[in-house]
Order: sequence, then C-alpha cells, then structure tokens
Amino acid sequence: MTTLLITQIVLTLVVFQGLLLSAAAMVWVERRLAALLQQRLGPIRVGWQGLLQPFADVIKLMFKEELRPGSADPLLFALAPIISATAAFAAFAVVPFGASTTFFGLLDKPLLLQVADVNVAVLVIFAIASMGVYGIVLAGWSSNSKYSLLGGLRSSAQMISYELSYGLALASVLLIGNSMSLTELVNGQAGVWFGFIPKWFVFLQPLGFFIFMTAGIAETNRAPFDFPEAEQELVAGYHTEYSSMSFAMFFLAEYINMVTVSAVATDLYLGGWHGPFLPESLGWIWFLIKVGAILFFYVWMRWTLPRYRYDQLMAFGWKVLLPLSMINLLVTAAGVLYFGL
Repeated sequence: MTTLLITQIVLTLVVFQGLLLSAAAMVWVERRLAALLQQRLGPIRVGWQGLLQPFADVIKLMFKEELRPGSADPLLFALAPIISATAAFAAFAVVPFGASTTFFGLLDKPLLLQVADVNVAVLVIFAIASMGVYGIVLAGWSSNSKYSLLGGLRSSAQMISYELSYGLALASVLLIGNSMSLTELVNGQAGVWFGFIPKWFVFLQPLGFFIFMTAGIAETNRAPFDFPEAEQELVAGYHTEYSSMSFAMFFLAEYINMVTVSAVATDLYLGGWHGPFLPESLGWIWFLIKVGAILFFYVWMRWTLPRYRYDQLMAFGWKVLLPLSMINLLVTAAGVLYFGL
C-alpha cells in the first residue's frame, strides 16, 4: 500500500511537471512553426535552436511588475487567472495516457497511467473544462476596461454556442463505447477490422470527430475562433490589463487546455495508446505521437485560416454545428440499435 501511494504521488508530480513543460514546448513549437510557415527564422538565439526561449520569457515575466488598474476589483482580478490555470490542470487528472504497468516489475499490482481513475471521466472533463470560462469572464469584468469586458462577454457567448455541439459529439462516442470511462473507451478501440484497419472510433464517427475538434478549438479560444483576445479589435481582450505572472497564467491555461483537448480526442477517437509495432507497456509513446499530431494541427490552423467575423462564428455554431451534431447523434443511436454495437 505504501509503495502504491508513493508511486501515485510520483505519477501525479510527473503529470503536473509534464503539463508545465508541454506548455513551454508548445510556445517554442508554435513560434518556430509560425516562422517556418511565414519564411522567417523564429527564436534561434537562446539555447540550441531557441529551445530555452520559453524559459527566458518566464524569467522575464517573473521580474516584471504586477500592475492592477486602480478601478479594478482587487479580489476577482487576482482570482481570475488562478481559476483558469487550476481548471486547466484539474481537467487532465482523469485522462489516461497509457496502459496499466508494473514499471518493469517494481510494483506488485499494475498501475494505470492516470492520476485519477473515474468511471465518469467524460463528465468530469466536461464539467471542469466548462469552469475555465469563469476565469476569463471574471478577468474581463473585474478589469473595469471596455476591451476586457467585451473579451469576457465574447468568451461566454462562444462557450454557450459550442458547448451543446461539444456535448452531443461526446454523446455519440459514448453510445458506441457504452461507457463514460475513458479507460474503457480506449480499451474498446483495441484490435483491427479486416486485418489492417484500426478499431478507432474516428472511422465510425468522422463527423463527430470534426465537430469535437471544431468545438475544442473554439473552447480553447484559438484561431480562427480567438475572439475573446482579438488583437485587431480588443487590444488583447480579457487580459488587456494583466501583466507579469498573472498574464503568463492565462497563456499557461490556454496551452494546457490545448493539450487536454488533444489528449481527450486521442482517447475518444484515435485509439488512445493502442498502436502497431510497440508493446502495450510502451503505448504511451503512441499516445504522445497522436497528441503531438493534433497539436501540430492546432498551430497549423492558426497560421492558415483568417479569423471569422463574430456574427459568422455565432451562426456557424448555432446553424451548422448544432444541427450536424444532432443528426450525427440520431444516426449513431439508430446504428447502435440496428447493428447492436
């Protein structure tokens, strides 16, 4: 019992540090990819190929003065970035990223590579991820700035517009997998069809995967749906008045949310840690490869597509994604009943 407890604590610390490092890595990857797509060099001077640039940015922000407008609400202004960052970290706690392992025989019982094994993990992620918008809305309102307020209002409206489609896309997967446990959903995607096609839910739910990823991009306020912080319209949106580490915490939350959405999409649609050529104990390598591919898509989208108009975003959410997600759910339910999946 003591060994298992220590292992669980170590696993939790590893996941926490991994999320921190993933945010730093994504800053570097995004800047280098943006430079590559725009035929620039990007960060190359701080460390080899600019690898230490994110850490230099953090050190710079740590020594910046923490500013707060005189008319801002002191408590809520300080609390908003904490809420966003906390929700981002907490949402990943129930995401499994590898099969059960004994760590090469060090443990008596296999340990699942997951901080908390919850049998309703999908609901937990959905609930915690929805809490993150409170940090953005509070930041916009407590700053007492018109640009920040507009950014917060846009974020809340955006969340409402896409949350329904997001939930219906998840419901379609739950119907096929017949479980709310991410671990069971991943295990349900083991094996192949016809000897070569992986039993990934993305092949059964291509439309659901498209809806999930589109809503996920909007949920994380990423381009082309980055209206809460549209520079050309709102200066910097909800974090206009923030500086120093409070400013950094919002970006930390955004990148960790990107990692969480990518990890959940991998577990729900891409077979999680299942893949060829590697034993199940090393399946976490496949998991990281799949998550990295989705994160690359995130960055590619930002530097490829222009930002939509705000009315186009609302119309797309209510008039396109929501009807498509409802049709997808009905067709999936009919298929499950007919084929007995």
